[in-house]
Amino acid sequence: MALTNDSVLAALKAVMDPDLHRDIVSLGFVKDIVIQGGRVAFKVELTTPACPVKDLLKKQCHEVVSRLPGVTAVEVEMTAQVRATGPAAGMPAGLPQVKNVIAVGAGKGGVGKSTLAVNIALGLQQSGARVGLLDADVYGPSIPTMLGNHERPTMAGDKKAHPNRAHGLAMMSVGLVLDPEKPMVVRGPIVHGVIRQFLTDVAWGELDYLVVDLPPGTGDVALSLAQTVPVTGAVVVSTPQDVSLIDVQKAVAMFESLKIPVLGLVENMSFYVCPRCGNRDEIFGHMGAEAWARERKLPFLGGVPLHASVRTGGDEGLPALADPQAPAAGREALVHVAREVARQASIRNAQQPPPPLIQVQGLS
Repeated sequence: MALTNDSVLAALKAVMDPDLHRDIVSLGFVKDIVIQGGRVAFKVELTTPACPVKDLLKKQCHEVVSRLPGVTAVEVEMTAQVRATGPAAGMPAGLPQVKNVIAVGAGKGGVGKSTLAVNIALGLQQSGARVGLLDADVYGPSIPTMLGNHERPTMAGDKKAHPNRAHGLAMMSVGLVLDPEKPMVVRGPIVHGVIRQFLTDVAWGELDYLVVDLPPGTGDVALSLAQTVPVTGAVVVSTPQDVSLIDVQKAVAMFESLKIPVLGLVENMSFYVCPRCGNRDEIFGHMGAEAWARERKLPFLGGVPLHASVRTGGDEGLPALADPQAPAAGREALVHVAREVARQASIRNAQQPPPPLIQVQGLS
């Protein structure tokens, strides 16, 4: 039997996307099949370059096509085209060149929310996506310090501000435009105006993901964000102990009231491994956020260990995922979290009518 495009597609129907629960052919992932004698080459276009099951899908594609009679070689190229979150009925279009807005929040301060926001953004960027980071914590902006960039933004010809660049990220913060020695003492309407300006008056350009670091708690900024742009979903950061989880409940309830899907929970400071003896210690408790998420049927995005290098890296402008010398366990945990965020965003977008795709070149 001669090899044909139809026979290759028929074989690939056996490969299922584990998150979308459909085969990759019906999802439209298979592209550009080329058959030359017994050689078969094709592309598989996923919905994010940070797909955590990319290697598994590639292996399965290779296996099922290799079994076809007459096949002597199989070449599978994995690519990605990030799907955009479309505005809900009555919502403003927001940022037309930004495909996904990911909010990172916490019910209380001190849980490492900004650290997670920075490293989620870096994890997505290092996967091959175009990523921006907005420091929306107008009262305590820390992103300029964490990314080691305090330069004042320049203005574009269209009277929009250019975001700064740091470690491959486009970034903007109120800390870049105000005196760092002076507090931000403003009422809610002013905060709304600041957030709106940072979203619509900044030349973000084409982005697959804009990660937004929210202030802790349940204040005005999340409301302003929800009223200004379509938000793909929110990541909630906690620590394991019960007192933190009490505030997580409030944060989740806030996002639900704003019609922002909760993409999942991250447990920061999940455990500590002694660098000398290797002993593992659950200083703040054991996987409380995971149990809480499971009980409420919310995705658990991963646990991140407590390590001094994470703190020092943030103070010195070298986040863990930008530091090749950072401990492997911490880096692996943060990469896992970033991939899970991308996974949940893709699932969320697949559950809505697909909006027109914005073509982004160079993702692989």
